Amino acid sequence: MPRQLGELEDAVMTRVWQWNRPVTVREVLEDLQQERSIAYTTVMTVMDNLHQKGWVRREVDGRAYRYTAVSTRAAYSAALMNEAWSRSDNPAAALVAFFGMMSPEQREALQDAVRMVSPNPVDNSADNPAGGPAGNPEDGPPEPTATAAEGSAPADGTESESGR
Repeated sequence: MPRQLGELEDAVMTRVWQWNRPVTVREVLEDLQQERSIAYTTVMTVMDNLHQKGWVRREVDGRAYRYTAVSTRAAYSAALMNEAWSRSDNPAAALVAFFGMMSPEQREALQDAVRMVSPNPVDNSADNPAGGPAGNPEDGPPEPTATAAEGSAPADGTESESGR
């Protein structure tokens, strides 16, 4: 049953996002009934649950509520994934299994997303005599540098101030 409830929540949220306006339980019910037999009270309960979870807000309109999405589908999907992942007793194994289920297109989207949220490489421009960004793949791996505090000469071959 939990899977069915999740599917029903998703079906309700899909309509709220598609219509992009405040909707009533009756409107959602009538649209859902085109695909399956479902009771008014079931849809009302699902929409109330979505309100309690903070995914929709509602305003009184006569004797009914009108529901509006609070967030985007992307944020909703991310929260569902995070919730499922947090329930795992082995999050690393869950991620590996999840990645194994992904299509090549999904893996590419994941790589793009990781690049968007990962911090930029450390700016070592002070250590880079060319003044360009450190870690340019065309330049190969960065050369290890020693600090003056370690008593080594700078990488450019000049003597440090403390070594004179």
